[in-house]
Amino acid sequence: MLEAYGQSDVGRRRKLNEDSFLVDDSTGLYSVCDGMGGHNAGEVASQMAVETLQSFIEKSHREKEITWPYGLDASLSFDGNRLRTALKLANKNVFGAGARDDLQGMGTTAVAALVSANVLTIGSAGDSRCYLVRDGKLSQLTRDDSWVSAAWAEGILSAQEIEKHPLRNVITKAIGAKESIEVEIVEHQFQNGDVALLCSDGLHSMINDEHIQRHLVPSPRRCRRRRRS
Repeated sequence: MLEAYGQSDVGRRRKLNEDSFLVDDSTGLYSVCDGMGGHNAGEVASQMAVETLQSFIEKSHREKEITWPYGLDASLSFDGNRLRTALKLANKNVFGAGARDDLQGMGTTAVAALVSANVLTIGSAGDSRCYLVRDGKLSQLTRDDSWVSAAWAEGILSAQEIEKHPLRNVITKAIGAKESIEVEIVEHQFQNGDVALLCSDGLHSMINDEHIQRHLVPSPRRCRRRRRS
């Protein structure tokens, strides 16, 4: 049985929460989007992306014959193509809305997971992430679209240097930033006891992977406390 929960917090630095999230058990779609842009544009971008994702996934779940505006990628499964198309449509809608003067320059990171049976299909753009906890071990399933991530892959920066680098918040891809976007789609087998976490950099930039794992993996002491309550 799959259980899912969502939570967002504006934090202490900003007055406006520009994050949007989706928990849709009916279609198995879960998403976190972290908006960016002046005034309320980031909030608009993230909410628009979430709504577009949900709309296409619902439509492709309900209707047998649908239009694939970006064609089908033969290397992807049906769910992989659904998620790829949904993210591309989200990019189109956010980019189009960004032509308005009050929304100019808006965009959003996005990470989305589509769960069907025991398969977890993930797509992302920007530095919002998907983690998996299996047998008490934490692994990052998505790859950050960021300057420091690219520099680390090329051996320019070490993992330790990334945490304090002045460009660590510079992303190289976002929903709505350009007219078209290519997103990476990956699939993983879900096992009993697995925990998947979708989050924005509002979490992973504040605490490291060790702290995230500590909160996701119940300790014997914490379990005893739960049983008493």
